[in-house]
Amino acid sequence: AIEQTGEFTGKYFVLMGHLSPIDGIGPADLGLDILEKQFATGQFKEVILATNPTVEGEATAYYIAELAQKYQVDISRIAHGVPVGGELEYVDGNTLSHALSGRKSYQF
Repeated sequence: AIEQTGEFTGKYFVLMGHLSPIDGIGPADLGLDILEKQFATGQFKEVILATNPTVEGEATAYYIAELAQKYQVDISRIAHGVPVGGELEYVDGNTLSHALSGRKSYQF
């Protein structure tokens, strides 16, 4: 999906899931130790977090952000909210709340 947008030309790291202590899934299970080694090389300027907006996704994003910060890597996150072409009347309250909190100035 990332390649199809034509908006991103950098490298990306695919997680095989999300942190879930209840299910016994820790950082090493997702390859986050490998990701940390890549941060340690000093070759990364920015990390764009693209995890699901769930409790587990948020926890995973937070963990990765802490790793990135440790190596002075800039951290950003993809937007969440109303999908392109979506009708507002069909958007649930939680999604709309997320979209409102992540709003940005209108660009002319």
